[in-house]
Amino acid sequence: MQGREALPTEDGSGRPEGQRHVPVMLRRCLDMLAPALTEPGAVVVDCTLGLGGHSEALLTRFPDVRLVALDRDKEALRLSGERLAPFGERASLVHAVYDELPDVLDRLDIPRVQGVLFDLGVSSMQLDEADRGFAYAQDAPLDMRMDQTTGMSAAEVLNTYPPGELVRILRAYGEEKQAKRIVSAVVRERDKDPFTNSARLVELIRDALPQAAKRTGGNPAKRTFQALRIEVNGELGVLERAVPAAVKTLAVGGRIAVLSYHSLEDRLVKQVFAAGAANTAPPGLPVVPERYQPRLKLLTRGAELPTEEEVAENRRAAPARLRGAQRIREDAAE
Repeated sequence: MQGREALPTEDGSGRPEGQRHVPVMLRRCLDMLAPALTEPGAVVVDCTLGLGGHSEALLTRFPDVRLVALDRDKEALRLSGERLAPFGERASLVHAVYDELPDVLDRLDIPRVQGVLFDLGVSSMQLDEADRGFAYAQDAPLDMRMDQTTGMSAAEVLNTYPPGELVRILRAYGEEKQAKRIVSAVVRERDKDPFTNSARLVELIRDALPQAAKRTGGNPAKRTFQALRIEVNGELGVLERAVPAAVKTLAVGGRIAVLSYHSLEDRLVKQVFAAGAANTAPPGLPVVPERYQPRLKLLTRGAELPTEEEVAENRRAAPARLRGAQRIREDAAE
């Protein structure tokens, strides 16, 4: 399980809130966006505000920049609002899912932005608050909603989805090879007593898996928990819409940086960036017309990884993958 603002210590005890949370690959993200954020009046969007670590660093390093920050989690907005209060009107915090970015910018009367940052996955706050149900390491209600005011909880998904749909989710979103075994056990148990808490699910998964499957890949529940979280929050569908929409909001010269934490997210980002960086001309043209020229220039060769030092300091940074791109021309229809 990943975390957007990684914890330097195992339990975070003894550290004030502002010091305890360390944004993943912070310096590299800032350096990647920096060339687009030096102009007066530049606007940068933090699509995944969380506890505000990346946003605070952006506002501090680039004193002329205006920040628009989105999060679907109202508690995250409240806490980050306190953190970013010293920056006053330079920071606009909005309760929204990141695929709603074009609508948010329309409401703020911002036609184009110079920078966009996505830090995907679950924030440390969501992982560490027991009542959210994201973490398999502690017993909690099976909720997993990033916005607890809307949508189905993980318990509702487990208790009501048809077996075939649960198998599909675990395979597609958790890459769980033992999906059928786990779902068979879930269906058998939910008929006796509906699921409400995470510890029972973790125990069921341990009992359902063969010994060989339990010896590799860390906690045997992590793939199922990832799959349920993605389904509950519609994460991949949102991301499929959000990254192309964010690219379209960039002014020419603007830059986008995306931190992913599992292969499904990273694959989607890679595909969007690769499509934008390719020319779309029919084969055989002696000269490629402007409308077929690439819209993006890739800023990373493949996905960049956190350094060994960062992983040693911040255990939740380990799965992070960073990709970046720069807008180099408008679309033909824009």
